[in-house]
Formats: sequence, C-alpha cells, structure tokens
Amino acid sequence: DPNSPLGQRKAIFKQMLNTGEDLGGMLRGRIPFDGARFAEGAVKLDALSREPWKHFPQVKEEDHTSATSDVWQKQALFQSMARDLEAATGELVIASKVQPYQASRLGPAVQKVEDTCSACHKEFRNH
Repeated sequence: DPNSPLGQRKAIFKQMLNTGEDLGGMLRGRIPFDGARFAEGAVKLDALSREPWKHFPQVKEEDHTSATSDVWQKQALFQSMARDLEAATGELVIASKVQPYQASRLGPAVQKVEDTCSACHKEFRNH
C-alpha cells in the first residue's frame, strides 16, 4: 500500500537512492558533471533525508519490511543515526554552494553521506 507507513518510507528511500546515485555518478564520471544540477540534487537529498523517519510507526508493522526489529528496540540509536544523515546531507548542501565546483570538495561530502547511509543499513536493515 503506497499510503501505508512502509510504502511512504520506501518511496522516500528510493528517491534518496536515485538522487544520491546521480550525485555520485557525476563525481565518478558515469554522468556528465553539471554543477547546477549537482547543487539542486544536494538540496533535494537534504530535504528527503528529513522525511522517512516520520513514517516509522511506534510499533513495528506486520508488513514485510527490510527494517530489523532493532529500529524499534534501539530507538535512541536509530534517531541518532537519522540525525547523522541529516547533518551529512546539510554539509553536502554547503559544499555544493562553493564555486568553482571541485570534486576534491564535493567528493568527501558525498562519501560522508554514503557512509552514513551504509552505517545505518548495517545496523538496522535486514539485508
């Protein structure tokens, strides 16, 4: 159900993944680099990074979810890691405003976002 909490957060996470892949693709040469598009993507990713958390209900739903039970059992850690992602995407926005655009500035900011996502997935995702 796209309107369920699970459906809502899955849609947001998919948008985050697609946006992040575009940013990383620009830096890694898979997509032609476009500074304005990169900066727009950073802002979009930052906005998206603040959204999925409100779609985790207080009690784990019965639907098939990739989230482990630890999301609900370790709420303080889960929320802390969510704030870490929000901070990392905020830093990416700041880095994307500095011109001329340089991979040496943008690359570490993108890597920090990717690392933050990976850390949370390792802790709270079922695969």
